[in-house]
Amino acid sequence: MRRPIIAGNWKMNNTASEAVELVKQLKPLVKDANCDVVVCVPAIDIPVVKKAIYGSKIRLGAQNVHFAEKGAYTGEISANMLKEYGVQYVIIGHSERRQYFGETDETVNKRTLAALAAGLTPIVCIGESLEEREGGLTEKVLDRQIGLDFQGVEDFSKIVIAYEPIWAIGTGRTATDEQANETIGYIRKRMKRVYAGKKVGRMRIQYGGSMNAKNCKGLMAQPEIDGGLIGGASLKAADFATIVNFDK
Repeated sequence: MRRPIIAGNWKMNNTASEAVELVKQLKPLVKDANCDVVVCVPAIDIPVVKKAIYGSKIRLGAQNVHFAEKGAYTGEISANMLKEYGVQYVIIGHSERRQYFGETDETVNKRTLAALAAGLTPIVCIGESLEEREGGLTEKVLDRQIGLDFQGVEDFSKIVIAYEPIWAIGTGRTATDEQANETIGYIRKRMKRVYAGKKVGRMRIQYGGSMNAKNCKGLMAQPEIDGGLIGGASLKAADFATIVNFDK
C-alpha cells in the first residue's frame, strides 16, 4: 500500500511570525492524520517552522534546491544546507519555477539527483499546459518529462511525483476526479515501462491542480491518486486540515 501524502506549498507567503501562527493553528487539527503531512515553506521561514512543528506529525519541506553542493550561485540554496536545517522534502520543477525562472527538464533532473544524494525526498512536478491538453499533447508532454526529469534515479520509492496540470493551478479550474485519476494512471504505467526494476510501484503520485477542502474527498477516493500538492488551501489551517483528514 502506498501511504498518502498531503503537502502544502506556501509559495511566497507568510512572514516568520505568520508562519509560526499558521503552524500553531494547524498542529492540533492534524494530530490524528493517517497520511504524511508536509509544509513546504519559503526558505527564510525554515528555521522558525522547524521549531514550530516540533513534536507534531508535520514534516518540513522546501520549495527549491540547487544542484551544486556549493559555489558561486548567488541566491541559491544547496541540498546539504536544507538537510542541516531539518528539511525532509523539497519541491522541484514546479510550473511556476519553469515558467518564471527558466527551470528546464535538464535542471529538474540535476536538482532531483542532488536532493536524493543528500537524503531529501524530492516532490517532482510534471504536467501540461491548457494549450497542450486541448491540442491532444498531454501524453507527449508527460512522456518527455518522464524521460528527461528522472534520468539516473535508481530507487523511485524515494521520490514523490506531483502531477500538476498547469491550467488548473491558481485558476480555480480543476480536472475532474476521473481526468486526474486517468492521467496519473498513465504516468504510473509509463514510469513502470521506462524505469522497470527501480521500485516504481512504490512511488507515490500526488494531484497538484487546485485540490481544496471541497473537492479533496472525491479526488482522494481515486485509486491512482496518492495525495495532493496543495497551494492556496494550505494557507488556511482549517482548509488544509480538511484535506489532510480526507478519510474522516
